[in-house]
Amino acid sequence: MASSAFSPSVPAARDFADINITPLVDVMLVLLIIFMVAAPTLSKAVDFNLPGIAKDQPAPPPTEINLRIDANNEIAWNGSVQPYSALQALMAVEAQRDPAHPPLVKIDASGDADYGVVTRVLAAAREANLEHIAFVQH
Repeated sequence: MASSAFSPSVPAARDFADINITPLVDVMLVLLIIFMVAAPTLSKAVDFNLPGIAKDQPAPPPTEINLRIDANNEIAWNGSVQPYSALQALMAVEAQRDPAHPPLVKIDASGDADYGVVTRVLAAAREANLEHIAFVQH
């Protein structure tokens, strides 16, 4: 009978029974030393100032500017229809009124309003240094 790789006379199972873990231990010790040396350099203090809490008086709520842009692309400033040319001046006056507490601009744009009109209103707000802008959702 010819001997084959699957015959029981070949002791293949005993050859793989012993696993050498010495290289694994060596690698783990090297990694441990690397992390022990690198850990103190990664934990440096970062200095920064946190905002303080005003205990005396709470901050006043920002004034709100309600802008409505309807389907006919008419712009209403707090309920009164204004031309686009007057919008820039109105925004500049509101921005300079109280620079420490800038107003909140709420834009209520109709779904049928022209996108270009909305972007021009946003550009006018940016030119007037009005940075607190919100869109009204329906």
